[in-house]
Amino acid sequence: MSKLKVSIRSIVMFLFALMFVVAGLSLLSRYTSEQFIYRSKKPLKIRATYMTLNNPFFNVIDDEVRNVVEANGDVLISLDPALDLQKQKEQIHYLIEQGVSALIINPVDFTGLSEELKEAREANIPVITVDTDVFDEDLVAYSLMSDNYDAGVQCAKDMMKRKKSADIVLLQHSTAYSAVQRIQGFVDTIKDKPQYRVVERIECEGQLEIAMPKMDAFLNKDSSFDVVMALNDPSALGALAAMQDKDRLQSVLVYGVDGSPETKALIKDHIMTASVSQSPKTMGKDAAEIVYKILENKPYSSKARIPVTLINENNIDQFSLEGWQ
Repeated sequence: MSKLKVSIRSIVMFLFALMFVVAGLSLLSRYTSEQFIYRSKKPLKIRATYMTLNNPFFNVIDDEVRNVVEANGDVLISLDPALDLQKQKEQIHYLIEQGVSALIINPVDFTGLSEELKEAREANIPVITVDTDVFDEDLVAYSLMSDNYDAGVQCAKDMMKRKKSADIVLLQHSTAYSAVQRIQGFVDTIKDKPQYRVVERIECEGQLEIAMPKMDAFLNKDSSFDVVMALNDPSALGALAAMQDKDRLQSVLVYGVDGSPETKALIKDHIMTASVSQSPKTMGKDAAEIVYKILENKPYSSKARIPVTLINENNIDQFSLEGWQ
């Protein structure tokens, strides 16, 4: 078996295993932390719900939020709706009923939480959105996300430097605003250039375990393509694994967004083309710090956009392969 196959398969198997480990640890840390912290003051109840904790990116955000919250002697409990909008709506309603101090939300569907956001506003509970925006921006106290549109633009520009024409497969997640913006940035950059053609759009919810079989089904059509633009790194890894199994990796450019440790290793090994780096560490820390500014009535802006950087073979040595930014 080639080094290439071992590398991709090892990463995919590791990520599947990590999903189960993280899920178990999340249950332990997120639901029992209050039992271990002694305080002389009544702790603030900070709560979070992410579209999924089946993605290391969100676990890093949550860890950084937790570090800040617990350093302040308060308690963070985080919930995972597992990409189920109805479940997330129920979670938010439940948390509002509990009289929490603040809510950090990464929405499953950016158009689907209007009633819950109104309910939080009426209860004077500040809402901070992370990684992706919501349709009703006026109902949130603070919005923090990467410059997702520019992430797509940077991928498209890199592709055009490498290819004079291309047949492109898009891996997308149409209910997540961040994912929509990434794909839109890519598509807008090539829209007046007919030599770059989108031949397939695959909905995969940004999940490796969904992207892999859907990419496999597309490969069975034996369609011609030479570029894959994925909304994030897990879906890019799923596409890579499917292409590896069909011996279709050769001469295909594969782009992702996140700059995860796994994809940086693949870029270093010239297996994956590029990934646009996000900083979940910065995102989590900043989100938590904004919570305290809001609760302490300190001045703050209503939104922030974190710049992104494309990682490819030319600058990979400037990034650590061991962790996140």
